[in-house]
Amino acid sequence: MAKTLVIVESPAKAKTINKLLGGDFIVKASMGHVRDLPERALGVDVEHGFAPQYVPIKGRAKVLSELQAVAAKADRVYLAPDPDREGEAIAWHLREALQSKVPQEKFRRVTYNEITASAIRKAFEQPGEINQLRVDSQQARRILDRVVGYKVSPMLWRRIPGASSAGRVQSVALRLVCEREKAIRAFQPEPYWILGVKAAKRVDPRAPFTAYLAKLNGAKAEVKDEALALRLVDELKRSELRVSDVLRKEIRKNAPPPFITSSLQQAASSALGFSPSRTMRIAQKLYEGVDLGHGSASGLITYMRTDSFSIAQEAREQAQAFIQKEHGPEFLPETPNVFRSRSSAQEAHEAIRPTDPARTPESLKDVLERDDWRLYDLIWRRFMASQMAPARIAQRTAEIEAAGAGADTFLFRATASEIVFPGFMRVSGLEKRKKEEAENGDGEEVEVLPPLEKGEGLDPVEWLNDRKETQPPPRFTEASLVKVLEENGVGRPSTYAQIISTLLNRKYVDREKRALVPTELGLKVFDFLIANLDALFDVQFTAGMEEQLDQIEEGNVAWTDMLSTFYAKFQEWLGAARGPAADLAAVEKMLAALSAVKNWQPPMKRGAKTVYSDEKFVESIRRQFGEKKRPISGRQQDALTRLVFRYKAQIPDVAALIADLKIVEPASEAEKSEPPRQQTIAKLALLEKVEFDPPRKFGKKVYDDREFCGSLRNQVGGGKRLSAAQIAYLDKIVRKYAKQIPDFEAQAETLGLGAEPPVPSEGHLDEILALFDAVKEWRPATTRKGRTWDDREFLGSLKTQFAQRRQLSFKQVSALKRLTAVYAGQIPNYAEALQKYGLPEPRASKKGADAGEAKE
Repeated sequence: MAKTLVIVESPAKAKTINKLLGGDFIVKASMGHVRDLPERALGVDVEHGFAPQYVPIKGRAKVLSELQAVAAKADRVYLAPDPDREGEAIAWHLREALQSKVPQEKFRRVTYNEITASAIRKAFEQPGEINQLRVDSQQARRILDRVVGYKVSPMLWRRIPGASSAGRVQSVALRLVCEREKAIRAFQPEPYWILGVKAAKRVDPRAPFTAYLAKLNGAKAEVKDEALALRLVDELKRSELRVSDVLRKEIRKNAPPPFITSSLQQAASSALGFSPSRTMRIAQKLYEGVDLGHGSASGLITYMRTDSFSIAQEAREQAQAFIQKEHGPEFLPETPNVFRSRSSAQEAHEAIRPTDPARTPESLKDVLERDDWRLYDLIWRRFMASQMAPARIAQRTAEIEAAGAGADTFLFRATASEIVFPGFMRVSGLEKRKKEEAENGDGEEVEVLPPLEKGEGLDPVEWLNDRKETQPPPRFTEASLVKVLEENGVGRPSTYAQIISTLLNRKYVDREKRALVPTELGLKVFDFLIANLDALFDVQFTAGMEEQLDQIEEGNVAWTDMLSTFYAKFQEWLGAARGPAADLAAVEKMLAALSAVKNWQPPMKRGAKTVYSDEKFVESIRRQFGEKKRPISGRQQDALTRLVFRYKAQIPDVAALIADLKIVEPASEAEKSEPPRQQTIAKLALLEKVEFDPPRKFGKKVYDDREFCGSLRNQVGGGKRLSAAQIAYLDKIVRKYAKQIPDFEAQAETLGLGAEPPVPSEGHLDEILALFDAVKEWRPATTRKGRTWDDREFLGSLKTQFAQRRQLSFKQVSALKRLTAVYAGQIPNYAEALQKYGLPEPRASKKGADAGEAKE
């Protein structure tokens, strides 16, 4: 008997839904997308309506084959991926990939915001069709991202060593981080003074309280000069304090909205220390389903990629019933709380909430893993608080005058508040936190004010004069970057975590504690992109593109029209970034002249993979010239000019060509025609008997001193002069192995090898490295994703590099400092070192901690 096939994205989701649907259904996982644009080609026909070329994703062939076999025997196929653009696209791709085996009328699309028995049953009772507009919007986004990445990334590779990619949205996020970093570096602190008084009543209760200067001579108090601050304090010491007024008011503090993706990521970062990607992984698990024991499984929260504050009526009624039962009817608002979503929000979605409000965090504490429980607790409390009555807070402000000592008038203020009715704060945790602040004196407001009457005199216990400095804007954390991306309309709920992960993986940004700090590579990429493609990576332009993608989904804009408009602008920007176009007539003449060259220089290998070949370069320009698909740039023309001079001995009538084109031999080419310098030959001779260090691998690059010197020897042996960059690196190698070279000091002076120029580096690095000499017990090495993390080995590599170069990179210094916190317990006087070198706070030791933790 044929069964009904249901296809979802993940095995965990498949398992939960299979239990809910029963034995008449077969539930399979597609493992995400099954088709995409090709990895190593543009895959988009920009000349013919931006038609995409979709191919099966590598590693999905077996999955597709199994799905086709099961679908062919099924009486119906339900496509049940997530209820957003990406999920809709997965459903569409599945139908396209399976329709050769399955008639189109067998397919149905089902969507649901939560994985519970009732929601799944309702979804399958009311199946629909694939939303093609939503698919078109996702396709437009995918093609936009592919075109930008495919066209811009090669420009980065050629101009900035180590750069890996540019992205339509990721580069805007990088821009925000780098612009903030530059503002921090350019910031000049300015001093200011806060004046206050610790005062006491003249009768019981005499407990002192603190008031701060709010107004000076009737205007807002701003003291930015030390001399003025000292004069005012001196004047105040001779003044009388009197209560000029006591102001009372009651404040209504409304309940917060339930979480959406961005606010959940921000709250989980602040309250739990989770990164956005970690938050989404845990939320995905809670959404897809957790085994609650006795063979039952259920999704604990609704779909977690959403920008809508909408709440299902049934869930609202369940929450109201729970609140009334647990806290009383006075904790319910007079009318249900409604929160307005942003205009682009998908109102068909719900906010993130528990699927069953009656399933309290306490009831799941022994069922869920610790981090899963903590995130569920955060979501549950926020949702329940969102459905509760406002809190009422009584606020009392004392205004205190200091007068009688001079011409100046002073007004001090002290404010204290007391919760009259906790409302939503009873559930959110704010009530408890407010009480703790009041008890500990940690809040912004003063401790409880004593009873004060207008006109009564006060005794000054202590006059306060605190010097402060204005602070630079803070670096972005992952949470605050998500917030500013959302505020500016850049990205969507499904992309925030991936944007930040990409910046970290590309090494454009590092984490320093919780802050995101651009690396030198990230700053170089930012500088290049903004100098050449500022309009493309403009925040407002990117936000406008997101709005157009929303318009496609709503049916107001055709996706191909949107892409055509964008591509026209994009081509203009790319053309300007490449610089002026080449003189095609001159290019044609140089290509004709170079066709006479028969003896090309052998290809030169630089790094592990890159090979430069003059012959292949000329062939590529000739092919580009003939195809006329892509304009030849001025930089390419300049490269051809260098080759004309490099091979002029093989080009007939080269002097006439040079005169006709009015070209001048570049200094670098003129120098290459000179024989090798005698100093270079002598330096290479010094290295003949040196025992070189083994090759070193940094990332994907391999540095081999022996191989490098061998290539220079071959170049010099062939009569070629080294470039300035090659000589500079050769000098570094000679200095590196100076201890193995007899009578090096005398020979160095003859060869112009003075002391190595100092390189910038953070001070005290040798002292920080020496702190680890006291460490006896090291964490065991661990392997993760094919890489081995070993603290002892990592520290050894840093010591070796620092001994050789007296320098570490910014990222290495950051990792080194984080490592000190891990071993703080074994480092004597760590508290003193913390202050002296700016080290992080000690980290509590944990069994089984990842050895690579300090390097992440």
